[in-house]
Formats: sequence, structure tokens, C-alpha cells
Amino acid sequence: MKLELIENLGYRSLVVLEHLGRIAQFGIRIVVCLLVRPYRIRRLVADVYDAGVLSLPVVCLSGAVVGGTLSLLGYTTLVRFGAEEALGALVGLAVIRELGPVLTALLVTGRAGSAIAAEIATMVTTEQLDGLRMMSVDPVDFVVSPKALALLLVMPLLAGLFIVFALVGGYGIAVGLLGVDGGSFMSSMEGSVKFWNDVIGSFSKAITFGALTGLIATYRGYISEPTAAGVSAATTGTVVIGSVAILVFDFFLNGFWGV
Repeated sequence: MKLELIENLGYRSLVVLEHLGRIAQFGIRIVVCLLVRPYRIRRLVADVYDAGVLSLPVVCLSGAVVGGTLSLLGYTTLVRFGAEEALGALVGLAVIRELGPVLTALLVTGRAGSAIAAEIATMVTTEQLDGLRMMSVDPVDFVVSPKALALLLVMPLLAGLFIVFALVGGYGIAVGLLGVDGGSFMSSMEGSVKFWNDVIGSFSKAITFGALTGLIATYRGYISEPTAAGVSAATTGTVVIGSVAILVFDFFLNGFWGV
């Protein structure tokens, strides 16, 4: 019994390592395609629109709601200690350091990442990628690389918008509803948020999550089975694996950045 458990553990570990190696090779192929002509500018613009512009409503609305919720919860906690003037620092640091890039990445993974995986998986099912190969066109260059680059480009921008709307929502709830002084709210935020540690760290997280989401979404779609179940598995796998990977990478980035 113990021997079987050890064998199963070893087999699963080898399978995981094999997939990690394939993902690394796939990512290198994407980078090479992005650096070599021809550059797929039109496809990149279309993919940026699909992944970025169409994600604006959900990202902006979620940011405003998260900021307002933080103000409500933070105020009820800080008022017990007579420290409600630090509400601006609490909202600013929580949104900029952590919630902004992480929640944006999770939202984009669920909306744009799953759509990209489903689109590529459908192309696999309908043999469109095989048709490109028949015409001597590399599917990774023509289809995959613009979508991966689009997610990398839009993630920091969407995270910035999420943070802005969260701060506005938090300010509106704190000042308009809870009666916190607007000047103390803003001065507390300005005094606690540091450009290098907080803003640049948040920007670095967003770029990392964008690259991670683009790689996972395109890889899951590219290796999917040419069936309806394969499309479903690629979509679900992108959301699950992408979300877990974002949270794991966030933990290590926090440790690296000294948060």
C-alpha cells in the first residue's frame, strides 16, 4: 500500500514537471515569434480590444465596489480604537499593494483568459490551426502570440483603472456616507503610500500576472482535445489553474518585494 502511494506520488510529480517543461517551451516559442517579423499589429489591436476594452465595465465597477467595501469595513474597525483618520492609509495600501493587481488579474482571467482559451480550443476542434500549418503559417505566430501579448499589455492598464475606481469609491463612501474628513483621508493616504514600494510593486505584479494569464490561457487552448469536451476542459482549466497560479505567484512576489 505504501509502495503504491509512493509510486503514484512519483508519477504525478513527473507529470507536473513534464507539463511545466512544455509550458516553458511554449512560452519561449511565443517570445521568439514576437521578436521575429512579420509583426501581427492588426491582430494585436483586435486582441487588445477584446481583452482590454471589453473588460472595462466589470473591472471599473468591481473596483468601485471593492473600494467602498474597504471603507465600510475599515471604518467599523478603526473607529473602535479612535484611529478613523487612518482610513485613507488603510484603503490606499490595501488597494494599491494587493487587491488592485490581484483582483484585476482574477477578473481578467475569468473573462478574457477563458474566452481566449475557448477560441483557440475551438480552432483546434474545427481544424483551423491544421489549416494554417497546411499553408506554412505557424499558429503560434499568427494566433497565439498576439493574444498572449495583448493580455500582457492590458493587465497593468486595467489594474491601474481598478485602483483609481477603488480609491474613488473608498473616498466617496468614507467622506460622503461615513462623515470622515476628506483632507485627513487624502493626507493619510499620501503619507503612507510610497512610490517605489507600493506603486512600482503593484505595476510589477500586474505585468507578471498578465504574462502568466496569457501563457496559461493560450497553452490550455493550444493543447486541448479536438472535441466539445476539450473546449470545455480548456476553458475551465484556464480559470482554475490561472487563478491558483496568480495567488501562488502573488505570495512569492510579496516575499520578494518585502511586503
